[in-house]
Amino acid sequence: MSSKKQAIFISSLVILWYSSNIGVLLLNKFLLSNHGFRFPIFLTMCHMAACAILSYISIVFLKIVPLQTLKSKSQFVKIATLSIVFCGSVVGGNISLRYLAVSFNQAVGATTPFFTALFAYLATLKREAWVTYAALVPVVTGVVIASGGEPSFHFFGFVMCISATAARAFKSVLQGILLSSEGEKLNSMNLLLYMSPIAILVLLPAALIMEPNVVDVTLSLGREHKFMWLLLLVNSVMAYSANLSNFLVTKHTSALTLQVLGNAKGAVAVVISILLFKNPVTVIGIGGYMITVAGVVAYGEAKRRFR
Repeated sequence: MSSKKQAIFISSLVILWYSSNIGVLLLNKFLLSNHGFRFPIFLTMCHMAACAILSYISIVFLKIVPLQTLKSKSQFVKIATLSIVFCGSVVGGNISLRYLAVSFNQAVGATTPFFTALFAYLATLKREAWVTYAALVPVVTGVVIASGGEPSFHFFGFVMCISATAARAFKSVLQGILLSSEGEKLNSMNLLLYMSPIAILVLLPAALIMEPNVVDVTLSLGREHKFMWLLLLVNSVMAYSANLSNFLVTKHTSALTLQVLGNAKGAVAVVISILLFKNPVTVIGIGGYMITVAGVVAYGEAKRRFR
């Protein structure tokens, strides 16, 4: 009976993880592509505000994980650095959604292992087995093929998406380096608790300077479309839920299961986005994405075997 309950619990976590991740992605696309809402920096700031508030409630009041306190000024500086890189990756991804279909956005995002391996080598000069690097060839090749077969290809959107993917990989490598000592390691929920307020302090002036009419337009849209505020609220809560569910799935499953679920999640997001937004796709584009996913799977397996 206990194993059955455990299976139901893990299945529920996976469903929450999938729905949160895919939901926030699709809602980002919907908000940034409809009703004249063109403010990816402000949208990211809303996400960070929700993460800051809900992280505090979850850790301090609900005790989902123990509160880890910062031990030094240098640890704070390291977390602030991670927060700025994290902001860049999220903002870049949201900007790209203004110009690219979600399906192509996910195809480009699947190249994260390539950038992770590149930055890890540049930072530590430690080489992986040659088989591991060979697995990255189809990862890049698939995106090149998908780009050529993408009917709604937009160069600036593509550059922003690649930049966001690279920043996401750089943040994970940087985190492993900066918070490597046992005394400074934080679990992902505590890290989010400390990164979110810093991100707000970075994003608020950026939004006011780079999106100067954001307040007037958002208030106007709120009066014009009665569901606008609800969409922003749900979208922001989903952004936190995606982080929470990712932490819980990581905690309660194996690394291999997480890898398989992560690869499948991207494919599910692509299928749902095509059905919802009805963006045109080609056989070449789908083929390119499948090659990239196959490369990601091979890369994960190679890392696991030759660790």
